[in-house]
Amino acid sequence: MANETAAQATARGLEGIVATTSGICWIDGDAGVLSYRGIDIHELAAHSTFEEVSYLLWFGKLPTEVELKDFKQKLVDARAIDWRVIDFLRQIPSGSNPMEVLRTAVSLMGISDPDDVDSSHAANVRKSFRLTSQIAMVVAIFDRLRRKLPIIEADRNLSHAANFLWMLTGEKPIDEAERAFDVALILHADHELNASTFAARVIAATLSDVHSAITGAIGALKGPLHGGANEAVAKLLTEIEAKGTDPVEHVRGMLERKEKISGFGHRVYKTEDPRATHLRRMSQKLGTAAGNTKWYEMSQAIEEFVRGEKKLNANVDFYSASTYTTLGIGSDLFTPIFAVSRIAGWAAHVIEQHDNNRLIRPRADYTGPAYPAPYIPIEDR
Repeated sequence: MANETAAQATARGLEGIVATTSGICWIDGDAGVLSYRGIDIHELAAHSTFEEVSYLLWFGKLPTEVELKDFKQKLVDARAIDWRVIDFLRQIPSGSNPMEVLRTAVSLMGISDPDDVDSSHAANVRKSFRLTSQIAMVVAIFDRLRRKLPIIEADRNLSHAANFLWMLTGEKPIDEAERAFDVALILHADHELNASTFAARVIAATLSDVHSAITGAIGALKGPLHGGANEAVAKLLTEIEAKGTDPVEHVRGMLERKEKISGFGHRVYKTEDPRATHLRRMSQKLGTAAGNTKWYEMSQAIEEFVRGEKKLNANVDFYSASTYTTLGIGSDLFTPIFAVSRIAGWAAHVIEQHDNNRLIRPRADYTGPAYPAPYIPIEDR
């Protein structure tokens, strides 16, 4: 009853509600701080790798040289997808949405996983290795197949970032491209209880398996209010280029028409998204290295205008669009690539949820007809 729950705090979208305890990620939205296990994202982006960050998220500490070498080897060893998943990818129509393909492929991977019925801590970690390696491979393989190109075999000598780019393009990435993509994976690896991570934890809290939780997370990430925002930014940039219009005037017109400009503002950050800081630099550096800075220059002009007009800061999605575009990645792969990175954080949260589980069961503030509402016989309605 609404009157019985009036004293209870309610918030649309659970804004400001603390739903669980976690030792994985800490955010200070007022100060613009993002940290994994207490280590600032700026430190990790400057000095770490995606493999090392994944270890940190899963095991709660930075690895030693021996531990990191073993971790990398396990990721490499997991680069082997069940033939039934490959067969499924071959049968999918080329025009299918890549996120829908990935969501279905991960669910299928759960059926063939050797630890399918085991949800122990050790089994969840083993599943996490396989999912982290194989989600990247699924995205690359499906893109090759839909473009009628041969599947590229994984290269055991390449890093996680470099192997993905290799399997996607068929070319070994230059050092600048590998590093830029590696940093992008680090920046997207976790972000506390965002929609997809919360979805994964809710599913895991029922003691469902890792693959079910990750399938649900991918479903949440698919939404344009979550993972799809960077794709919307890319569409904006390509539309401006195709029309040959001035970026600022184009966006000014959108604001006058009350249209949403994707890639700006954030539910948590009251200052600049710390991930955007690095992606802005990467976009410029990659563009300079490629001899084509147009995407960066367009993005910069739009950012300055929107900040001045709406007092909104760019978020992680805004400059990831120009960064991925400069790397030659199609815009409809941006959200799947988000999953290629975020699987590290999703896995960490599912493991943490299973290790200290309590069913997540919130209540709702009832706003329907007052009780007791009468039942009216059908002949009197």
